[in-house]
Amino acid sequence: MATAVKLTGVTKVFDSFKAVDAISLEIERGTIYGFLGPNGAGKTTTIRMMLGIILPDAGSVELFGERLGAFHKDRIGYLPEERGLYRKMKVIDLLAFFGEIKSLRRIDARRKGMEWLERLNLSEVAVKKVEELSKGMQQKVQFISTVLHEPELVVLDEPFSGLDPVNVNVLTDIILEFNRKGHTVIFSTHVMDQVDRLCKEICLIHQGRNVLEGRLGDIKQKYGRNTVTMRFAGDGSFLERMPDVESVNNYGNEVFLRLKDGADTGRILREAAGRLDLQKFEIAEPSIHEIFIERVSSKETPPPQDAA
Repeated sequence: MATAVKLTGVTKVFDSFKAVDAISLEIERGTIYGFLGPNGAGKTTTIRMMLGIILPDAGSVELFGERLGAFHKDRIGYLPEERGLYRKMKVIDLLAFFGEIKSLRRIDARRKGMEWLERLNLSEVAVKKVEELSKGMQQKVQFISTVLHEPELVVLDEPFSGLDPVNVNVLTDIILEFNRKGHTVIFSTHVMDQVDRLCKEICLIHQGRNVLEGRLGDIKQKYGRNTVTMRFAGDGSFLERMPDVESVNNYGNEVFLRLKDGADTGRILREAAGRLDLQKFEIAEPSIHEIFIERVSSKETPPPQDAA
């Protein structure tokens, strides 16, 4: 499979702080790739180096099999976490401006802009100034500016920020549509259920290093061997003290047990059934949220792993 993005030993230091520490990864063309990590992990810095916004202090960046260069700009769409809309401009003029930056003719950019506004139920705000729009509307306008020129590589940093569930689903459908057409989508988000729904591959970075990378299905299979999900009524505090249980995460409606190697799930089931009103008990595939928490909550950063 051809590569859309390749980072090799990419490093960035600000003063004495190493924000990104020798990250290497490859992203196949035509995939949806989740770029994850806690706040301060180095995600945005890595994305900016990936797109040539800032230069790495060491390592190399390739896009579409070529050394990164200014000539790639029209093939990329980037939605930054920090929004970049000109508040005094009218929406349609803003979209035409961003389209021209990406080498569209102004007349084509305005036409495409209106088509997108209609699709996202924003046609009535076309001649309004950006500052007159709600936060959610502004987010949708910024998203339109990112995809207006139909880039081969779409990079979305927290794309669902400020959106209600209905509009999250609208943008999710558009992301999937772009992917079906062969576009590569990279997105960084804290909305882990969207990662579960959308991503084929992920990279989790922590303290500037990639600590987990690979196909999402392979990663879940690896982490799912010792995971049980339960739903019950009663006091389940005893579960934490059971010798087969390594950790317990209680999310209200469901409880996830991480078991020790060699744990006897039958013994756990018998004990739980005898002491609780048990409504659900299954050996489960862990959510990406569970995996995320486990990998970033350790005291020290574990060595990089590849689950593929």
